[in-house]
Amino acid sequence: QVQLVESGGGLVQPGGSLRLSCAASGSFVSIDRMDWYRQAPRKERELVAISRSDGSTNYVDSVKGRFTISRDDAKNTVDLRMNSLKPEDTAVYYCYAIVQLEIGVQRRYQYWGQGTQVTVSS
Repeated sequence: QVQLVESGGGLVQPGGSLRLSCAASGSFVSIDRMDWYRQAPRKERELVAISRSDGSTNYVDSVKGRFTISRDDAKNTVDLRMNSLKPEDTAVYYCYAIVQLEIGVQRRYQYWGQGTQVTVSS
């Protein structure tokens, strides 16, 4: 079993910054992807940023240039640095991982964190 624990959410004024962190723990061989999603009230959960094991990243258009995802494979952590925050960034942010649990087994498993609230308001 794999656990993902997020931290770093909170209340920030428009234009401010926050850094979210997610730590993976448990028994696994490798993590293919560690991503950040968010879900605003009455909206669908959306993919915000992707971090792959090869170092590549992708972002949803609405956060490009403002958010940066970074990953530390030695610590099994992924951070989301959020700058120039806007009220529309208000949401619960979730960490998501695609994990290989066993050596030689191709099947991958998906895990979610419990979420951390980010509120952007004056």
